[in-house]
Amino acid sequence: MANSVGPAAGSGVSEPIKVGVWGTGNMGRAALRAVVGHPGLELAALVTSSSDKAGRDAGSFAELGELGVPATTDPGELVASGCRAVAYMASGDIRPDDAASDVLRCLHEGLTVVSPALYALYDPASAPEELRDAMAVACQRGGSSLFVSGVDPGWGNDLLPLLATGFCHGITEVRSQEIFDYSTYDQEFSVRELVGMGKSLDEMPPMVAPGVPTMVWGGQIRLLARSLGVELDAIDETLERMELDAAVHTALGAFEAGTQGALRFEVRGIVGGSPMLVIEHVTRIHPDVAPDWPQPMSGAGSHRVVIEGEPRLEITIEAETEGGNRAAGGNATAAMRLVGAIPHLLAAPPGVHDGSTVPVDPGTGRLVPPAATG
Repeated sequence: MANSVGPAAGSGVSEPIKVGVWGTGNMGRAALRAVVGHPGLELAALVTSSSDKAGRDAGSFAELGELGVPATTDPGELVASGCRAVAYMASGDIRPDDAASDVLRCLHEGLTVVSPALYALYDPASAPEELRDAMAVACQRGGSSLFVSGVDPGWGNDLLPLLATGFCHGITEVRSQEIFDYSTYDQEFSVRELVGMGKSLDEMPPMVAPGVPTMVWGGQIRLLARSLGVELDAIDETLERMELDAAVHTALGAFEAGTQGALRFEVRGIVGGSPMLVIEHVTRIHPDVAPDWPQPMSGAGSHRVVIEGEPRLEITIEAETEGGNRAAGGNATAAMRLVGAIPHLLAAPPGVHDGSTVPVDPGTGRLVPPAATG
């Protein structure tokens, strides 16, 4: 892992970099705040897929006040407005081909892209050859770059565990965990239809169908292995699901007794016959479900990295925004990781980058005095 933490190349530019945001959902909202909060960037365009949202000021989507940038359904406005980079935050969960096409268009037009939408490119080196090569060719032709990192957040599965291993020796396991109450996640379709909360245990949720977790998170396991200099024997998956003993009522509505109330899965990199590299998700629809499974240190959720070694190291991250919302807090850190990489990517040679080589912009110029209190 080269230069994982340090000043980002190009971060001292005097003229703000014009950036567009594509998407107005949970991650689009987080990206808008990240761009506006970065002193080296300037919001120049906002693309939405909804004609109902077209014309609205960008600030209205993220409680930022009037920004003077109207939302548009025309991606051509990204180039027309002078953008040099795009935070592509439209979902790729159920439209991966469309998301890839959108990103390719941007790269061909000379726009550097940061995005969480293309799971296969969490680790470009192990991505499907056709997809990786198409993106690489687009970058070369457009003189642009691409960096993909996840919403869960991606840095918690690559950058942070790699950094943490630097403080230990005799390491027997590297584990990244997301432990969350999904009733706080403002995306009901994903919670019910993709994760399977409130569904019969006879129905397999698409997110954890055999092979899907490896498709999504296996690239990060491979990236960890390569960065740590170990050879993987295999990548496997584990899955447990728990039903609700009683109906629960949440901000997302009712979830009935006897339906899925929690799931726990692992994507495991096997080294020397042992699962040494693990990405684990523990997801509940109510904090009382599956009490014996790992719990957040406090509140509705946390992200955790555990290094079993000498010394044993455990790092817990609890991010909050929007009035204490931990799910939104995680999204905010994921968006800032991506948006903060834009100055570095614009200064780097064109190409497809990964989380082990893109440095973290340490927040230069983002310190502000605390608000005055009456």
